[in-house]
Amino acid sequence: MNPRLRTALLTALLLFAQSKIADAHIVSARLGDFYAGALHPLLTLQDVIMWAALGLLAGSLGAASGRWLILVFPLGLCSGLALATLSNLPAVSPLIDAVTILVLGLLLATALRIPMTLLCIMAFALGVMRGAVNAGELMPQTDRLLYAAGLASAGYVVITLIMALALSFRRPEAAPVSSWRGIAVRAVGGWVAAIGLMMAGLSLAS
Repeated sequence: MNPRLRTALLTALLLFAQSKIADAHIVSARLGDFYAGALHPLLTLQDVIMWAALGLLAGSLGAASGRWLILVFPLGLCSGLALATLSNLPAVSPLIDAVTILVLGLLLATALRIPMTLLCIMAFALGVMRGAVNAGELMPQTDRLLYAAGLASAGYVVITLIMALALSFRRPEAAPVSSWRGIAVRAVGGWVAAIGLMMAGLSLAS
């Protein structure tokens, strides 16, 4: 064997033998529970579609109707998380998720003017449902408060950003529903409804 190669191999073996388990992850500082609560819904397809559709729906209805969702939706997430933690709630059926996505898509596609009170009730109910689902990721060692703060922060940021983008694009106060901007938003609603219909079909088939 080449002496240089043998020396390199011996050096690598010595370094490997001296290596220890890295302890640099932020979980050891308990901040990992916050990021777990914030990132888990953003990595779940149902949450991403529902949250995005809800923010787009709120933005398409105007700032006056949608601004309450910034408070109501995170509050619903925390309420659902607390209810699931304190009691044994039944798991949400995939069919319910699919129907929820279908309804949100149809509301967007039809450009139905929803009263602010009804929109807030829908947002709170959706938040409770998804908060309870995300409680399934809690472990005995998880800091509930940090996890809830992360989940609520994610809900706040997603709803706010998507609603702001929808408001700036749609301009509901200035542009009629029949404008190309309104048609584009309705087309996105049609795609969301199609996803919900497909998911409902798959859940029924299984």
